[in-house]
Amino acid sequence: MSTERTISTLNSLIKTTLDSMKGFKDAAEDAESTQFASFFAEFARERSEVAAALQAEVRRLGGNPEEDSSFLAAAHRSFMDLKQAFTGKDDKAIIQEVERGEDYIKGKYEAALRDADLDTAARPVIERAYQSVRAGHDRASALKHSLA
Repeated sequence: MSTERTISTLNSLIKTTLDSMKGFKDAAEDAESTQFASFFAEFARERSEVAAALQAEVRRLGGNPEEDSSFLAAAHRSFMDLKQAFTGKDDKAIIQEVERGEDYIKGKYEAALRDADLDTAARPVIERAYQSVRAGHDRASALKHSLA
């Protein structure tokens, strides 16, 4: 159970979670419907809380937690902005992009939970974060299917 590996995994999850939070903030700003805007703003708030819990765990383990999102996510947001420009900021297109991002983050948390080398004390923190991410994924998926 490597502390360094656990900190690295946590920091990777933090970065992805911050990416997700920023993506939801963007989606909330771009949504045509106030219902979707508040839905995405709530997701952003939840992701902020998840990131804060993971950052606290990194500090507990003696590490320096990630504070910023990744360049890759910035590129994804740029792509999302471009796509929205062509689709007229259509809510359905935004929700499809959100769900795609949710698939990615859910998979990343699942991979982390399969890692047998994680510090056992950190595992419950990751599991709680995953439950929030999974619930968000399921809500985004349900929303997407309700628009189909």
